[in-house]
Amino acid sequence: MTQIEKKTVDIRAERSRRQPLLRKPAWLRSQIPAGENFAVIKERLHSGGLHTVCEEARCPNLGECWSGGTATFMVMGDVCTRGCRFCAVKTGKHGVVLDQDEPRKVAESAQAMKLDYVVITSVDRDDLPDGGAEHFAKVIREVFALSQDRIMVEVLTPDFQGDLAAIELVAAAQPTVFAHNIETVRRLTRRIRDARCNYDQSLQVLAHVKKVQPQIVTKSALMLGLGEQDDEIYQSMDDLLAAGVEILTIGQYLQPTLKHLAVESFVPPEKFDAFAEEGRKRGFAFVAAGPMVRSSYRAGELFIQHLVHERKTTQA
Repeated sequence: MTQIEKKTVDIRAERSRRQPLLRKPAWLRSQIPAGENFAVIKERLHSGGLHTVCEEARCPNLGECWSGGTATFMVMGDVCTRGCRFCAVKTGKHGVVLDQDEPRKVAESAQAMKLDYVVITSVDRDDLPDGGAEHFAKVIREVFALSQDRIMVEVLTPDFQGDLAAIELVAAAQPTVFAHNIETVRRLTRRIRDARCNYDQSLQVLAHVKKVQPQIVTKSALMLGLGEQDDEIYQSMDDLLAAGVEILTIGQYLQPTLKHLAVESFVPPEKFDAFAEEGRKRGFAFVAAGPMVRSSYRAGELFIQHLVHERKTTQA
């Protein structure tokens, strides 16, 4: 047997040991990206050297959102210093060198795309002293400055290793929404997320934002289909509410590649509806739940715009 033949056999054997991708049910089929807006946004982002979590994380809603003129910017590069077993983003010990011009690029792109609601997220940057908090804050300030406060900014941040000063730095830039995802229930956290992630630490991030900037709307997300039980989901809801979280999104986990965690179950739409109803009963201001729902969800953006406008009117 030649070396090439032996390598082919080894590859086939490795593939056979991996659990195959489950066939998606009909309610999880998404449309192929298309449309004029889709092409314009893609060209704008790529020409500016910008990344989106839409592409990097292989979001199933990419076609719908981009065609509708919505995108989530991913700052600080496309290499994450953590390796969560559910995530399709590239990983490495060190991220890319920060582009000091990135805050301006993001702001100009948001303006050119005529967005009134922009979402900014990032990879984890444990290789940076502040986890990239100052860079995050610069992007927020630049977007607000260029739009003259006509835009709403949602940030979806890492946990900054629990560094309260870093969390305060981002919160001080006054994003409209501060989101940080706990991703899964407490029991499954060690199996699903990187070992440096921590369920309680994620809750502390959200609670601290609410403590230092109580006017900021806080938000988190859960993904289902990885072996969680209903009572564990309800406990996570209560934990998030205790941390002051106002908005919750719940979606179906989809296995990006054979190297990632396998889907254990596909949760039907009616089950998601029940979770959304229970979340509202427990006290969340808004719950978006469904097979295709992701952290940056357009229906959630519309609710947040209404919520913030209502609060400003009340304060005035």
